[in-house]
Amino acid sequence: MAFDLLIRGARVFDGGDAPPRDGDVAVLGGRIAAIGALDPRAAAVVIEAGGRALAPGFIDVHTHDDLEVIRNPAMPSKLSQGVTTVVVGNCGISASPVAPGRAVPDPMNLLGEDGEFAYPRFADYRAAVEAARPAVNVAALVGHTALRHNQMDRLDRPARADEIAAMRAQLRDALAEGALGLSTGLAYASAFAAPDSEVLALSRELPRGRLYATHLRDEFAGIVPALEEAFAVGRHSGAPVRVSHLKCAGNDNWGRSAEVLATLEAAARNHDVACDCYPYAASSSTLDPRQVTDRHDILITWSDPHPDQGGRLLADIAAGWGLDLHEAARRLMPAGAVYHGMDEADVRRILAHPLTMIGSDGLPRDPRPHPRLWGTFPRVLGHYARDQKLFPLHTAVHKMTGLPAARFALGARGCIRPGGCADLVLFDPARVRDTASFQDPVRAAEGIDAVWVNGQLAYDGNTVLARAGRFIAPEAALAEPAFPSPPGRRCPKCG
Repeated sequence: MAFDLLIRGARVFDGGDAPPRDGDVAVLGGRIAAIGALDPRAAAVVIEAGGRALAPGFIDVHTHDDLEVIRNPAMPSKLSQGVTTVVVGNCGISASPVAPGRAVPDPMNLLGEDGEFAYPRFADYRAAVEAARPAVNVAALVGHTALRHNQMDRLDRPARADEIAAMRAQLRDALAEGALGLSTGLAYASAFAAPDSEVLALSRELPRGRLYATHLRDEFAGIVPALEEAFAVGRHSGAPVRVSHLKCAGNDNWGRSAEVLATLEAAARNHDVACDCYPYAASSSTLDPRQVTDRHDILITWSDPHPDQGGRLLADIAAGWGLDLHEAARRLMPAGAVYHGMDEADVRRILAHPLTMIGSDGLPRDPRPHPRLWGTFPRVLGHYARDQKLFPLHTAVHKMTGLPAARFALGARGCIRPGGCADLVLFDPARVRDTASFQDPVRAAEGIDAVWVNGQLAYDGNTVLARAGRFIAPEAALAEPAFPSPPGRRCPKCG
C-alpha cells in the first residue's frame, strides 16, 4: 500500500486564512503524503469524510497541563476538542526546573501537589513527558516564578544579583534542553515584586527565536503600561513577545479593548508581537483578595480549609457566614475562583483581531474547572464562527492551527500540506459545539468526529484510542519546513 491512511471527500482547511478546498488527504509514516483526488485502493485504511471539515490538529498555546500530561496522559479534555498540541509553562509557572522538597507558592499550586514537582532540570521533565507517552504533543516554556522559587528565600522582594545570575544559569540550561522560552506571571504576588530589570536580565538568555510569553503585570487599569513593559522586554532581548490571555479585566476597564489592541498593533509594526485569548467573559485562577468585588459574580471552585463551599458564589458564602466579601475570601484561602469580570464586547473584539490566537488557559486540577478546559476550541468554531459569524470558519481554524504553529516555532505542525505532520481533526461544521458549562464543566464537545496525532487515530468521537504525542523541542521544530504561504494567502508569521 502506498499510504497508511486516506481521508476521502473532505473540506480541507489547510491552516491558512483562506476558504477550504474539497479533496482527499493521504498519510504515510506520520506525515501528510499527498492531497488531491486520490485512489482509495492505494491506502491501508480509508475514512469517508462525507464533506465534513478536515483541519490540522488544534494547537492550545496557553495551557497549564504541565503535570497533567504525565499524571493523565490520555488527555481527554484536549483530544475531545480536537487539540493535538499543548504549550505548557505559561504565566510564570512551570513544572520544571523546580527544586524538589519545598512547598510551591501560589499560583504554582494550580499545577499540582508539592510532591509532584520532581524535575529539578528541564531535561528531567522532558524525559518524564516522553516516558508518559501523552496523547498530545507537548512544547514547554520555563516559568519565571519557578526560577524565583528555586533561588530565593522569599518571593515578596526583588531578586539580588547573585540570585538573578543563578536564575539565568537555570534558564540557559533549560533552553539548551529544549524549552521554547521564558514565561512570566507578574500579576501574581510570587512575582509582582520583581522589577522590570530582573525580567530584562533573564531575557538576555533568550537566543534568536525563543519566546517571551507574559501574563501581564496588570490586566486592569494599568494594562497599557503593562503592555509597554512586555514590549520593552522583547525589544531589549530580541525575543518574540506573546501576551497571554489578553483581556480588559474589571468593570471599570470595560470598553478599552480598542485602545489595548491599538497598543498591540503599534508594537507589532516593529517587533514580533501576538496574543492569545479564550472565548469566555470570565477568568479563573486562585482566589485573590485584590480581585474581590461586589460588582460581578465570583464563583468559588475549591477551598482547602472549606472544601464544602466549592461551587458556590462568594457573595452567598459571605452572607451565610455573616461576613463581608473580603473577610469571607480570607477565610476560604487558599482557594480557586472564577471571576465574571469581563465584557462580552471586549472578548469578541480581541478574539477577532488578526494577532490573536486561541488558548484555553484551563486548569485541569481544579475540581470544578472553568468550562474553557473542555470547551474552548469547539466554542470558537460553533458559537463564534458559525452562530455569531464573528469571523469565517477558515479564520477560526487559522487562529488555532497555522497561526500558532508559526508564532510558536512548531515547524510543520498546524498545516495540511505534503511533508506536514499528520496531526488532524475531522469535525462537522454544522454540529460542532461546546457542551461544558459553568454548572456542568466536565463535558466533551459535540461534532468532533476523529482526531489523529502523528498519523495515529487518537480519538474516535467518544474514546481516546492511542497516545501518540511527542515532546516538541524548538531545535527539531525549526529544522522542519516553515508553514507555507500559497499565492494570495497571508503568511501567518506576518499576522
